[in-house]
Amino acid sequence: MKKKAKSKAKRAALIRNVVEVPWQEFPGHFGGALSKALVRPETAGSRLIDYRISCYQPMAHVALHTHKVQEQVYHVLDGEGMMEMDGKRRVVRKHDVIYIPPGVEHGISNTGLGDLTFIVATTPADDE
Repeated sequence: MKKKAKSKAKRAALIRNVVEVPWQEFPGHFGGALSKALVRPETAGSRLIDYRISCYQPMAHVALHTHKVQEQVYHVLDGEGMMEMDGKRRVVRKHDVIYIPPGVEHGISNTGLGDLTFIVATTPADDE
């Protein structure tokens, strides 16, 4: 049995300003649930992390979903919203940090009066 050759290609370091990255509404996100994919395999060559900033307008949300192997950390920078994890709902606001292990059904929605802005760090980058 042949072993896979390990890639020895050196990846480049990266500095990027958030204004250089377009806002996107990813699948399963609705009503102005926008994100900037700052570090991903296709944008930065990362292998293990997906790092984004998200800004949800009032009433915007992501549908409830689970990840097979990915872990996520949400860090709320501004605003208020509702986080649902495994059927339990909780208000989240500025300075809250949320950890979501694999297999936990979750979703977040902006139930506040202004924009809900947060960072999402996901590892590994792909849910396979």
